[in-house]
Amino acid sequence: MVERTEERIHLPDGTVLSGWLFLPEDTGPHATITMSHGFGGTKYHRIEPIARKLAEAGFAVSLHDHRGFGDSTGEPRHDIDPYRQLEDWRRVISHLQTLDVVDADRIGVWGTSYSGGHALVLGATDRRIKAVYSQVPTISGSESGRRRVPPHLTRGLEESFAADELAQAHGKAPATQAFVNADPATPASYRAADAIKFYLEHDAPEGLWENSVTVQSNRRSRAYDPGAWIDQISPTPLMMLVATHDTVAPTDLAFRAYERALEPKELIVIPGGHFDPYLDGFDVSTEAAVRFFRMHL
Repeated sequence: MVERTEERIHLPDGTVLSGWLFLPEDTGPHATITMSHGFGGTKYHRIEPIARKLAEAGFAVSLHDHRGFGDSTGEPRHDIDPYRQLEDWRRVISHLQTLDVVDADRIGVWGTSYSGGHALVLGATDRRIKAVYSQVPTISGSESGRRRVPPHLTRGLEESFAADELAQAHGKAPATQAFVNADPATPASYRAADAIKFYLEHDAPEGLWENSVTVQSNRRSRAYDPGAWIDQISPTPLMMLVATHDTVAPTDLAFRAYERALEPKELIVIPGGHFDPYLDGFDVSTEAAVRFFRMHL
């Protein structure tokens, strides 16, 4: 039986991150895994079953919502700043180290998609982390952005970023756009059918998640290249899970990054696209994570 309790992590600027702490039956202190979702996801987006599987394997598991999303506070809402999320995540780790149920010397990080990129940066820059699991990670926002937006539309996109910055300088609220939308005429972060299905089908309470993201979130995403850190994770152990037909976090970029990673490292490849680790690939991805953390925590 896994126990789930509510967490509230108070940050220096007054923001309060909301999380769930999953504890196994036996008494601690436990080896602990800290988790969070990717670009715009919350703990209600198909990630809780993964946290529970890890807890059933004997780990304490902390799953938090990024600021401005889910149950966490933070303004503006639905605004994604990768560097702020990284700093917040370090505070989460510090919070965990204060808990009696946590073994402060055995903490691993689990990240997926955008937070899979965060896991690479954290693993390279924070030696409190003893094991790094990175699933279908963002490797290069700049390269992915060039593939996602045709060259003839790039100028207009950059102009929209600049116009929003100028409007904010005049006191207006940050501009927003759809998170997912299939209509090419509607600005959106994602248009693929699997992305639309994944983000719109969730268990969040009514009104907690909106199909909306700030325009500047996309600008920051295009300037975020966490794969640049991958060769500095060693000697901390790394496991990467890559999907064979990932167009959100392109498969070839992940393979190239993995080649640059130093030992100890392990690569897991599953068939399918970006969201399959939560779906058809759930058993493979979770079993790999359990085995990895048992080996290194």
